[in-house]
Amino acid sequence: MRLGGRLQGAIEVLADIEARKRPVADALKDWGLAHRFAGSGDRAAIGNIVYDALRMRLSHAWLMGDDSPSALAHAVLFRQWGLTPEALAAELDGDKFAPEAPSAETLAAFAARKLEDAPLHIQGDIPEWVEPSFRQAFGDSWLSEAQALSERPTLDLRANALKADRAKVVKALERAGGQASKIARFGIRIPAGEGASRLPNVTAELSFQKGWFEVQDEGSQIVADLVLPEEGDQVLDYCAGGGGKTLAMSAAMHNKGQVHAYDSDRRRLAPIIERLKRAGTRNVQVHDERNGLLQLRGKFDKVLVDAPCTGTGTWRRRPDTKWRLTQKNLDERTSQQQEALAQAGEFVRPGGALLYVTCSVLPEENEAQVNRFAAQNPDFEVAETLSSWEKLFGKDAPQPRSSDGKTITLTPASTDTDGFFFCRLQRKV
Repeated sequence: MRLGGRLQGAIEVLADIEARKRPVADALKDWGLAHRFAGSGDRAAIGNIVYDALRMRLSHAWLMGDDSPSALAHAVLFRQWGLTPEALAAELDGDKFAPEAPSAETLAAFAARKLEDAPLHIQGDIPEWVEPSFRQAFGDSWLSEAQALSERPTLDLRANALKADRAKVVKALERAGGQASKIARFGIRIPAGEGASRLPNVTAELSFQKGWFEVQDEGSQIVADLVLPEEGDQVLDYCAGGGGKTLAMSAAMHNKGQVHAYDSDRRRLAPIIERLKRAGTRNVQVHDERNGLLQLRGKFDKVLVDAPCTGTGTWRRRPDTKWRLTQKNLDERTSQQQEALAQAGEFVRPGGALLYVTCSVLPEENEAQVNRFAAQNPDFEVAETLSSWEKLFGKDAPQPRSSDGKTITLTPASTDTDGFFFCRLQRKV
């Protein structure tokens, strides 16, 4: 397919997402099934246009004076792919599969408007109602933090120390562009690429099948490291999901001690079994019923609560969720977080630690939650984390944000990772 056909395909997918209010991945998959003539490169290019459009939907629409799928897709090529309107028109000339060009009014708006004149939430490409939370979380730098959440994400991997060291995995992924991460001790990063370029399918690599690495955002690796799992520890991953942090902690413990992985949602937990086998992990027990854990209350050295959240820290990877987020969603998540903390806290032994993590950057889900928990549970106190950061990752590593000198927040702008919040709640002896 030429660029015109790819652009038209992206417009159709964006229209489907808007009309049916469905996840972007589902819309792209269905478009591909209905257009089997499109090659993998075509599908990747269409996906790039769609994701780029959704990441910067507000600013694209404001600059074009039009929020239609066609305007958003054209804005991607003008603003992010480096094509001028004139160059694009020449590129599409004579292409019978190309969409209609933007109207003269739309092109005139794009030529005349400057983003700095737009309302600040539009400059930051975030829902207007979320702006006060960003201001509270980041102060004067909130706008740059918001804009960083609209950039393309890298592909991050974690070398599985149970089977291969990082240097070995980097060498195996040399043709894919793999390089050592700047912070995570076992992290490997593949750059995001630009325009129509597609990321490599690393799960097709023989080294992946051998269990040498896992796909895992560097931020997720970092917070798993900050749990400080040690050989011989008894660790509970209370909201384990697909098991990414379970696997990381097990590897850090060198298969010694015990990690119990639990999640109330069996569907989210299902992938963990195959991942454990591939990774060569032997010290993990998987639970899909809380009752099976009750005899272990008060026994764990470390309990990790990767709590259900709004996912605002993952907006680079899941930009469609940014525009579906509502106050009701936030209220539901904060309620679930309070419940998860209360339940998980029962399993921490005296002197042990409750580690609270979200992939959100909103203070309502982060600092407010741990401060509330500590106030209601005086046998727990918020402990300082920044010293652990320096010991693990070194003085020269990029630094996370901290609103109180104790808890930390990772962001695309500060640490070049997804957004994560981490807090250590220490139980008194």
